[in-house]
Amino acid sequence: MEKEVNTRVKLSILAVGLLSFVSILVETSMNVTFPTLTKELNVSLGTVQWLTTGYLLLTTIIMSTTAYVLKKFDPLKIFSFAVIFCFVGSITCLVALNFPVLLFGRLLQAVSAGLSIPLMFDLIFEEVPGTKIGVYTGFASIIVSLAPALGPTYGGIVSGIWSWRGIFIGVIPLIALVAILGWFTIRGTARGVEGIDFDYLSVVGLAVIFSMILFTFDQAGSYGWFSSQFMIWIVITLILLGIFAWYNSRTSRQLIDFSILRNSVLRLRLLGYFGLQFINIGLSFLLPIFAQTVLKLDTSHAGIMLLPGSLLGALVGPFAGALYDKKGPTIPMVLSGILVTLGAGSFFVLSDDLSFISIIILYSILRIGFNFGFGTSLSDGSLQVQGRKKSDQNSLFSMMQQYAGSLGTNVLSVVISAVAVTSGTNSNVVNTLTGTRIDFALLTCLSLLILVSSIYVAVKYPEKSLD
Repeated sequence: MEKEVNTRVKLSILAVGLLSFVSILVETSMNVTFPTLTKELNVSLGTVQWLTTGYLLLTTIIMSTTAYVLKKFDPLKIFSFAVIFCFVGSITCLVALNFPVLLFGRLLQAVSAGLSIPLMFDLIFEEVPGTKIGVYTGFASIIVSLAPALGPTYGGIVSGIWSWRGIFIGVIPLIALVAILGWFTIRGTARGVEGIDFDYLSVVGLAVIFSMILFTFDQAGSYGWFSSQFMIWIVITLILLGIFAWYNSRTSRQLIDFSILRNSVLRLRLLGYFGLQFINIGLSFLLPIFAQTVLKLDTSHAGIMLLPGSLLGALVGPFAGALYDKKGPTIPMVLSGILVTLGAGSFFVLSDDLSFISIIILYSILRIGFNFGFGTSLSDGSLQVQGRKKSDQNSLFSMMQQYAGSLGTNVLSVVISAVAVTSGTNSNVVNTLTGTRIDFALLTCLSLLILVSSIYVAVKYPEKSLD
């Protein structure tokens, strides 16, 4: 007889999910306010984009610790800690009078997101039966993927009729409601960390490497892709990666059990999960800037144009999860690859002729494809490991998903900046249009890679029955 999920478990997942939603919503709500913030706070676009890039970077670093944290601390303690940081961070951003204070508030919120997103999926993997994993991760993927797309709409409307500070005022009551809901529904105990020593050096190492990768791309944005500065930092970053790999192969301490990556299916699902989020967050950053700079739309319209695709994608999430539970990963994953490639490729081909309506249509196609594959990648990845290694898998996927957003925002913005450095023209419209076209080409190649990996898994590894 199929085991049912009781109401308390559903509400506990909802509470953590809504906390994750708030953190991610604010993240992308700020994107449409960047032109305003550059003037009001007297900073450059390259500086103000760190409100997103810095947030995502710290979230990634926090997530790298959750394989250990989820084993050591009870879920309710982790949730309470995350709520406090989200609330204090929101208040800090609300009253910020300069960029450093605003950035500090965003980093406090990053700590909350870094804990709440892995906790949400951990509750699903621990308390939901295997036959319903796809449906529940489908719902959870709505939270992770819908919030970034709704953010520009929310931020554009609020800042258009009021102020960018209204973004934070609007989420404070929701944080309070979430805190109450979670307090009464979240249960469970820590699995224990006997025999596992926390690897502080790996945390520092990951922080340095992730930061160095972003810094290296920044050099391309400042000096060009073929500059000596960019090339030198590529070499330095590769050396640091080699040192980190050498250290992890010899240490007895553990941050994440990277041995799970020996599983070929898990590696390829991680590739799909990372790539889809790179595209998702990258476009939520790129399209509003394109709309305001090239199409001359206001912040409200720049945000609203992403709403239809976001809502359509949200409807697809649970359906894709149910399809995975019944038929396995091949159909949703291959369909995801096809639709995302079609959407990204069309953006590239039509880049010179994009309009408000065409962006809505193409983004909707891409978002439907995204939601077919995003939750499925995570669900299928979770079934490749057992026992305590599920925490490692959850932490690894959450960490790389978040870093995908940070890297996506950074790389796509750097491409536009590099065009401005090397083009020889001072026209912001021309440089943004040219840079955006290159970005679309990059996203199309990544989409094709995701599609090929999905087909490869389907052909190379027979689908296992879902327990």
